[in-house]
Amino acid sequence: MNSFAVKTKRFLGNKKTVTILCVIAGIIVLFVGYNWRLNEAIDPIRVPYAKNKLEARHVITEDDIGYIEINSSVFKKGTNIVRDINQLIGKEVTYGNVIQEGSLFYTEDVTDPTLSPDYVLSDIEDGYTAFSLSVDQFTTYNNYITIGSYIDLWYVGEDDYDKIIYTRFVESIRVLDVRDSKGVSLNNSTSEAPAELLFAVPDELYSLLVRATELGNLEPAPKGASYTANPGETSVSSEYVRRYIEEKSATIPDESTSTNTTTNTQTGTGE
Repeated sequence: MNSFAVKTKRFLGNKKTVTILCVIAGIIVLFVGYNWRLNEAIDPIRVPYAKNKLEARHVITEDDIGYIEINSSVFKKGTNIVRDINQLIGKEVTYGNVIQEGSLFYTEDVTDPTLSPDYVLSDIEDGYTAFSLSVDQFTTYNNYITIGSYIDLWYVGEDDYDKIIYTRFVESIRVLDVRDSKGVSLNNSTSEAPAELLFAVPDELYSLLVRATELGNLEPAPKGASYTANPGETSVSSEYVRRYIEEKSATIPDESTSTNTTTNTQTGTGE
C-alpha cells in the first residue's frame, strides 16, 4: 500500500507528467465547453408566428398563430421576440403597424386593446356621438383638465351687432379622453402636450356644438374636484346662445327614413 502511494507521488511529482495531465484536462474542458455551446446554439425553441397578414388594430386570436422552431441563439439575440402565446391572445396589433404573414411576433408589434387610440369610443352608448375639441396646454390650464373630469364649455363669439358674446354654454360635460397631436391618449403618450379633448354627447347636443364651433369658439373651463365628484346632468345653460346658433343655421329635414313608393300597373285586354 505504501509502495503504491510512493509510486503515485513520484509519478505526480514528475514535471512532464503534470504537464501532460494539464494538457489533457485542458482538452477535455475545451471539448465539453465547445459541445455545450454548440448544443445551446442549435437547440431549437418553439415560437409563435403570424399565419396571416395582420393589419393594425386587429385583435389576435389563436387562429392567427402558428408555430415554428428557431435556434436558441437567434432567440437570445432577438430579446423582443414573443415566445409565450398568452402574450398574444386578445392583444391588438399596434396602431400604424402591420404584421406580415410568416413573421415572428415582437413585443412592440402588439398592445393591450385598452391602450388603443379609440378604445374609449367603443363603449359610447347608442344615441351619443363623440365630439372633439381642439385645445393646447394653455386652454387646458397646463394639463389641469384630465380624463374623467367634469368641466363647462363657454361660448365665445359675436352677435349681429358686433358685440362680444362670452358665456357658459354647456355645463357638467365629462372629458372622455385627452389626446396629443397624434391622437394618442396622454395616459399612453410620451408627449405632455394636449391637442384634443374628447367627449361623448347626445346626438342633438353634438349638432349644436359643431355649429357653435362654426360660428364662434368653445373654451373649456375646469371646475373643482367636488364638481367632478358630484356631476350634474350635461345640459345647455344658455338658451340665448342656443337660439342664436339655431337662427344662424339652416334646418335640414331628416332624410334617413326611406319612403315606400307603390307603383300601380294597369293591365288591359284588347279585343
